[in-house]
Amino acid sequence: MRLADAFAMIVPAERGVGFRAYDGSSSGPQDPEVLMEVRSPRAVHYLASSPNQLGLARAYVSGDLEIIGDAYTTLSRLYPLPLDHLSWSDRLALARAFAPYALKRPAPPPQERRLSGRRHSKGRDADAIHHHYDVSNRFYSWVLGPSMAYTCAVFPNVDATLEQAQDEKFDLVCRKLGLQPGMRLLDVGCGWGGMVMHAVKHYGVTAIGVTLSEQQALWGKESIEQAGLTGQAQIRYSDYRDVPETGFDAVSSIGLTEHIGRANYPSYFAFLYDKLRPEGRLLNHTITRQNDGWVTHFRKSFINRYVFPDGELSGPSQVMTAMNTAGFEVRHEENLREHYALTLKHWCQNLEDHWDEAVEEAGLGTARVWRLYMAASRLGFDIDMIQLHQMLGVKLGPGGSSGMPLRPEFDRAPAHA
Repeated sequence: MRLADAFAMIVPAERGVGFRAYDGSSSGPQDPEVLMEVRSPRAVHYLASSPNQLGLARAYVSGDLEIIGDAYTTLSRLYPLPLDHLSWSDRLALARAFAPYALKRPAPPPQERRLSGRRHSKGRDADAIHHHYDVSNRFYSWVLGPSMAYTCAVFPNVDATLEQAQDEKFDLVCRKLGLQPGMRLLDVGCGWGGMVMHAVKHYGVTAIGVTLSEQQALWGKESIEQAGLTGQAQIRYSDYRDVPETGFDAVSSIGLTEHIGRANYPSYFAFLYDKLRPEGRLLNHTITRQNDGWVTHFRKSFINRYVFPDGELSGPSQVMTAMNTAGFEVRHEENLREHYALTLKHWCQNLEDHWDEAVEEAGLGTARVWRLYMAASRLGFDIDMIQLHQMLGVKLGPGGSSGMPLRPEFDRAPAHA
């Protein structure tokens, strides 16, 4: 069976995806907007031995499979792809044709990673964070832009720039936390320090940020020094569990819960609860799965092997329940799913705009991992496979006092506008 014949059987013509293969076969539109090109037998071995997202990722990252055209457009036309149009005779023919390829499993690309040690131990967590976040600060600056914010932005309107939207995200978190001059903020999983810097500059707080990425910590410390905020802001290269201070007025956790693991939610939220004074607030900002009942982590998935080792998502109700069980009264919750799709659209374009520099800095394989990962993530948010939830919790004071206003004013204009 020619490879193009197999592709045409699996992918309906109305999807508008062109196909070309090293065996000389082709299928699809004459002048397709997007084209998949299988460049070597190794790509077929990858796809046949792991007929899922991992096989496709291995073939693409290695360069044995090429996507000609926009990666997001290609993925959106291929997924979801029900196979109920295939007859049993079609399935049997495909199985016979590709069974020999499935027997040989080529070594995966070097960008694929499997961690060792006890899951979510401090050492293994540090190794996982190093794999993803210590790629290169220069590489991240090209993808993320000047804000160096690697979490969902909040777009005040669809025409807002990425920088405006990231500024609005940090400000929204500050408003939800009710920050006032003189307060103390702890930002766990602080990244390059964007939240810390914003809260100190615009709300007059003192802030401590912690990250397990050495490269992030170095960048954050330099940024604080350059801004003249050394006396009010700190970035520590540290596990959040090693923060000794207590009595904070507010805690922000923006994009860390995904790395914690559902089994560790109780200890995680209990730790943050203990760091707060009575009437202190926690803002937890995290990616979730749309369905609470889905499997929470995928050791054989592309995202786990190439992007976020040990990353684990759960449903929003599981996160909220864990916060409530730890003692927090949940006061506000919202889903920012569409905002993350827009954020990723900007990041994808940034990568394309700086493709040659990114390849030179991090290597072609790593750049291809990022192109595929961000396009797939954007699609996931667009079609509601994954969501982004912000949940505000309060540590109640004596007699159930919350310190919250009768009605929140989260949507008012930023204080520094």
